[in-house]
Amino acid sequence: MTIVTTSKDLEALTMVVVAEFAADPEQVWQLWADPRKLERWWGPPDWPATFTRHALVSGGESRYHMTGPDGEQPGGYWKIADVEAPTRFVVQDGFTDDAGNPAPGEPVLMEVRLDEHPGGTRMTLTSSFASAEQLEEMIQMGMEEGLAGALGQIDEILAEAA
Repeated sequence: MTIVTTSKDLEALTMVVVAEFAADPEQVWQLWADPRKLERWWGPPDWPATFTRHALVSGGESRYHMTGPDGEQPGGYWKIADVEAPTRFVVQDGFTDDAGNPAPGEPVLMEVRLDEHPGGTRMTLTSSFASAEQLEEMIQMGMEEGLAGALGQIDEILAEAA
């Protein structure tokens, strides 16, 4: 398993997941930058993602949907706020309506940092929430377990590239 720690801070309204990978930061960056690689792991194994738009550049946007075991397809978007390739990016991560437009409600602010670490890369994913209610809602929706399942798929993808 690649996850080192998961922590929630109800006062700071954050969830932080730290994972380590036996690959250099550029290789891990490509898992975020390349939409075909990203859809192989973004989402738990039983909820795969399909990216219909993906531009990991400052000011860029991404649109995707996940397909559940029963065929439902909830959508999401990222508005990319800041990119420092290949070590850091920040996105607003939200849900979309049936037409693919951002749904009402505050997006989650997600920062991803990729740092060199002995033996590879340490990825720190920090999600910041607008309210305690939003944090609790995301926890109830299974965000923590979903991230664990998603991140758990990365080692196999990196092994293929080695």
